[in-house]
Amino acid sequence: MLRRVEQAPVTGSADPRVAGLRVAVARLRRELAGYPGEFPDRAVAEDELAALDAMAVSGTPEVPRLRRSLLLIAGSIGSVSALSVAVKGVREAVDLFGEPAR
Repeated sequence: MLRRVEQAPVTGSADPRVAGLRVAVARLRRELAGYPGEFPDRAVAEDELAALDAMAVSGTPEVPRLRRSLLLIAGSIGSVSALSVAVKGVREAVDLFGEPAR
């Protein structure tokens, strides 16, 4: 007899901001993986997306670190217009965390 195994949701967090960040990061990672072109800083974008996901999994991320990763991702992807909507989604998810403390 086969048993049905319940899977934990991809988001796995009570904080909807964290859930939104994970969804946006996953989308950009998928689109980047499927993008056929090469560009010099692709590895930087992939590394920072992995870092964003790791921060989200660990709990409420630090806003300055989120913003730094976002800048590195945007800078490394540059003007790849095919990825612009997904990058915008990550930016909007990061913006939900508010301004960093001064």
